[in-house]
Amino acid sequence: MRLFGTIASILILPITISLTGCGSSASSPAPAQTPSTANEWTWESGSNKAAATGVYGTLGTAATNNVPGARYTAVSWTDSSGNLWLFGGEGFDSTGTEGGLNDLWEFSTTAKTWAWASGSNTGYAVGVYGSLGVAAASNVPGARSSAVSWTDSSGNLWLFGGLGVDSIGTQGWLNDLWELSAATKEWTWVGGATSLGSNIGVSGVYGTLGVAAASNVPGGRISAVSWTDSSGNLWLFGGEGVDSTGTPGLLNDLWEFSTTAKTWTWVSGSNTGYAVGVYGSLGVAATSNVPRARASASSWTDSSGNLWLFGGNGFNPTGMTVELNDLWEFSPATKEWTWVSGANSVGSSGGIPGVYGTIDVAAAGNVPGSRNSAVSWIDSSGNLWLFGGSGFDSTGTQGGLYDLWKYSPATKEWTWVSGANKVGTSGGVSGVYGTLGVAAAGNVPGGRSSAVSWTDSSGNLWLFGGSGFDSTGTDGDLNDLWKYQP
Repeated sequence: MRLFGTIASILILPITISLTGCGSSASSPAPAQTPSTANEWTWESGSNKAAATGVYGTLGTAATNNVPGARYTAVSWTDSSGNLWLFGGEGFDSTGTEGGLNDLWEFSTTAKTWAWASGSNTGYAVGVYGSLGVAAASNVPGARSSAVSWTDSSGNLWLFGGLGVDSIGTQGWLNDLWELSAATKEWTWVGGATSLGSNIGVSGVYGTLGVAAASNVPGGRISAVSWTDSSGNLWLFGGEGVDSTGTPGLLNDLWEFSTTAKTWTWVSGSNTGYAVGVYGSLGVAATSNVPRARASASSWTDSSGNLWLFGGNGFNPTGMTVELNDLWEFSPATKEWTWVSGANSVGSSGGIPGVYGTIDVAAAGNVPGSRNSAVSWIDSSGNLWLFGGSGFDSTGTQGGLYDLWKYSPATKEWTWVSGANKVGTSGGVSGVYGTLGVAAAGNVPGGRSSAVSWTDSSGNLWLFGGSGFDSTGTDGDLNDLWKYQP
C-alpha cells in the first residue's frame, strides 16, 4: 500500500505505516491463555474483508448500509453526545479507488449507523479554506492522512496538518489548523498555511520557548500525537516534519494551542530535527527531561489532565531507524516530563521484545514491545489502553500486532489483557469476527497498524480500520468497526 500517491518518495525517514514484514496471508493465532475476565470484542460494522469500497449514501443522512471505505492513518474524535467521528486517511472512496480522502463521517453508537457529514466521496480533494477565522458551509480541509485531531471542552473538533492536498492541489506536509463546530457542522480555517509553495512543507515558527505569540506555528508534519488537557487546551508533539530551519526530519517539539487566544506556544523539545532526548532517572520528573524525536507514537490524557506518550518510530545514535517502547508522562502544571517505563535505548536491534507475563495479571516487569502506529484509549477509571501496531512480539519477531494492554497510572504496572504474544511466521494474525453485533470471548481484531480509536460516553473502547489482516488472513486496508467493553 502506498502513502498518499507518490509523495512518500520524498520522505526523509521511512515511517512504518503498513505492517512491517507482512505477506499476503496471516498465521493462525499463537496459543494464549484464556482470560479470566468477561472483557469481549464485538464486530459492530464494516466488512470482515480488506479493501472495501465506501458506501456514502446521501450527504447528512444516516443509513444502515452507509459505511466509510477501508482506510488507514485517518483521525477521530468523540463529541459531547458520545458519537464517533472519522475524517480522511488513505483509503478507498465511493468508486473503489484508493487515495487520499477528506470525507467526514459520524457514527451513532445508539443507532449503529454511519452518516457522511462533509467532504468529497472521491479521493484527492483540494482544500477550500475560505477566510481566516470565518466558518462557512463551503469550507473543507483538503484530503490528507497522518494528521492529528482533538476534541475541545465545548465538544468542537480540531484538525491539524498531515500529508495532504493544499488549496491549489499541491501535496506535502501540511500545517493548517481547522475547527469543526459541533453545533453548526461548519469548518473554520484557524491558522497555518493554505499552500505549500515549492517545499515539502512549511517551516515552523517557534518564537521564544514558553511564550505564546500570534506568529508562532508548528511546521508541516505527519504522524505527530495530540492531547487535550483539563483546561481544554490542545497539545501537539513530534512527528516527521519541517523544523525551524526548513529541514525535514523527526521532531520532539511540544506545542500548546489556546482555543480562546488562538495562539501557539512552543513548550518543550528542540526546534531542530533528530533530537536525541534526555531520559533522566526512571520515575523522576525534571525540567531537562524530554523524549527523543519520533513519529507514529501513541498518546493519552489521564483523569488528572496529564499527558502520556508511548513508543513510535525513532532512531538510535548511529542514525538507524528503530522502534521505541518508552512510556512518558508530561505535567501541564509543572511543564516537566517523566520517563515512566520501557527502554531508554534500543541499540542496533531495531526494537525491544515485549515482556508479557501472565495474561490478566499486572506485574512490574511487564512491558509492551517496541511498536509504532498503535491505537490508544483512556477508560473511565483513568487506565491507559494500547492495542496492536507494527512492532516486536515476545520473541523479538517484528510484524503486525494484535495484543491489548492496560497500564495503571496508580500502580505503574502494565497488564497484558488479550491477543497473542506472537505474530507467527507470516507477519500478523487474522481477525476472528464472529457474528456481527454479538460479543464473544473468541472475537479479536486482526493484527494492524494505523487504525483509529474512540472512547464513548459509557466508557467503551472503539476501533476502526487501519492497515492489517482481515478474516481470511489477507493483508490490506480495513473498514471494520469494533467495540471493546473493559
